[in-house]
Amino acid sequence: MRQHLVAVDVGTGSARAGVFDAGGRLIARATHPIIMQRPKENHAEHDSADIWNAVCFVVRHAMADAAIPASSVAAIGFDATCSLVVRGPQGEQVTVSTTGEDRFDTIVWLDHRAIAQADFLSTSGHPVLDFAGGSISPEMQMPKLMWLKKHLPDSWAKAGYFFDLADFLTWKASGSAKRSNCTLTAKWNFLAHEGKGWSEDYLEMAGVGDLLERGNLPKETVEPGQSVGKLSPQSAEELGLDTGCEVAAGMIDAYAGALGALGGSLQSDVGSNVALIAGTSSCLVTLTPKRMPGHSLWGPYWQAVLPGHWLVEGGQSATGALLDHVVRMHAAGGEPTSALHARIVDRVLSLRQAEGEMFAEHLHVLPDFHGNRSPLADPHARGVVSGLTLDTSFDSLCRLYWRTAVSIALGARHVLDAMEGFGYRVDTLHVTGGHVRNPILMELYADVTGKRIVVPATADAVLLGTAMTAASAGGVHKGLAAAGVAMYPGGEERRSDKAAGRYDRDYRRFLAMYRHRQELEAI
Repeated sequence: MRQHLVAVDVGTGSARAGVFDAGGRLIARATHPIIMQRPKENHAEHDSADIWNAVCFVVRHAMADAAIPASSVAAIGFDATCSLVVRGPQGEQVTVSTTGEDRFDTIVWLDHRAIAQADFLSTSGHPVLDFAGGSISPEMQMPKLMWLKKHLPDSWAKAGYFFDLADFLTWKASGSAKRSNCTLTAKWNFLAHEGKGWSEDYLEMAGVGDLLERGNLPKETVEPGQSVGKLSPQSAEELGLDTGCEVAAGMIDAYAGALGALGGSLQSDVGSNVALIAGTSSCLVTLTPKRMPGHSLWGPYWQAVLPGHWLVEGGQSATGALLDHVVRMHAAGGEPTSALHARIVDRVLSLRQAEGEMFAEHLHVLPDFHGNRSPLADPHARGVVSGLTLDTSFDSLCRLYWRTAVSIALGARHVLDAMEGFGYRVDTLHVTGGHVRNPILMELYADVTGKRIVVPATADAVLLGTAMTAASAGGVHKGLAAAGVAMYPGGEERRSDKAAGRYDRDYRRFLAMYRHRQELEAI
């Protein structure tokens, strides 16, 4: 009987695979880097063939380490960043790059080349915006598609498929061009709550009226937890699996992480819980059975993750990436390896113990170095650092690192305040991703937000959430909610040990800096 599950997560810099049992236990895990090129400012591109090769590598290695037969795997699930893949009618690669290289056929999620197109859509006033937080981000697919048609018309003419990266992976695995409700609803302005899905006048206004035909896009979607088909013979051979394995509908990586982090509450009061998926960027995700407003938040998206529920997301475009940037740009820094981060964190802890609450108090940071995704919804926003001196020592780097970490936590509080302002109830913050390995950030999330913090007892909630979708698609559990409860490993609770309101003054300064930045830009 097939009771094992394979989950694949494709992030910004690597592909990972995990093999799970029906109880959610991670048996084996493998990772492999993927290529990204940045030919121009705000341009970032992947090679989807390189990604698929990395996927095959990690699945084979994870299966070998798990030492289980292919015949025991019920289903495979895929999650990925919301990157845009372009393929030709025969599946051939079509360039999205100004370099003209066909192999670079994927616009990475963090690519901001389409800011002008996003601005155009955001100011259109179209009703579609009511289900995108009132504005369109350049990280979504519609502005990227508009940019492609305008700036690379030959590539548009050669296109036969437009995929969100997760849907590309399920297509490669199964041969089916079905698309996930998760990807199309959240990133393509597909209105899943309406019978027709696509808004034709919106596509015409965007100048991509031929999008559905050109990109082989369907009028119906497959919900998370359902199957798009079985593995094709070719992909089964490439992955080291067999054709009896179901392929679950794809997921956006952050939403897979939300599913893994919130799994234990899916059959109870999920609406009072927020998942914070914190890595290169950060996403704060909540699910609710009732449609609620969320201007400047992404959504609400109908059944993007859980049947019968709306999803709303707030985000920070650069968090872990911002700390990397600070380390890289400072005179005393360097390549932001995990060892260097650990050295900085240790020194920060020592300096704080020695200097107390006065440590780095004159430094203040606005973390919008890659725009503000939420709650300002301003991709043009820029970062600010106030309080710099001529000091270039390692300790000065540690001070800036600390205050940057504070600003990241303050940004998360800013998003949570916006959610609560719209009527969302936030009692518990479930934190997962790379930030759980940074003691400074974890302390700050508790102290700055004042929320109950839960860290799921799993090495990788994103892979776990994807395994949950596979468990549902493969019939191991009856639906996503049941899979979530059966596979959730529990979590460690953390609460602030600081006096309530310890960071209220910092938060007031944080908000004041936003006002001052706006004043400067208005002069």
